[in-house]
Amino acid sequence: MAGGSIDNFDEVVYKSWGNFYFSLSGGETGYFAQDRGVTSLKKTLDKYYGGNIVIGTHGNIMVLIMNYYDKKYNYEFWYGLNMPDIYKLSFDNGSLREVNRIWV
Repeated sequence: MAGGSIDNFDEVVYKSWGNFYFSLSGGETGYFAQDRGVTSLKKTLDKYYGGNIVIGTHGNIMVLIMNYYDKKYNYEFWYGLNMPDIYKLSFDNGSLREVNRIWV
């Protein structure tokens, strides 16, 4: 999103979810971030196929990845996250099958 700190973080995140082509100077678009995250996830799923994997990341990229598989994971979902929050995503042959929140 940005090459440094920003004062209006929630506003910028809201704007970036409304326009996946938006980015601040020095940042990346939502499309680029989503592609980067999904590409990395797919490589990891392939490498450890059939295993259990733990991935740590920040909330926005997590929800962007989830949004790739199901559009219901959007800004409103991101906004409702606890900080920190933990979700278990279950995949079957590269398809997202189930999402469970395991940190309350």
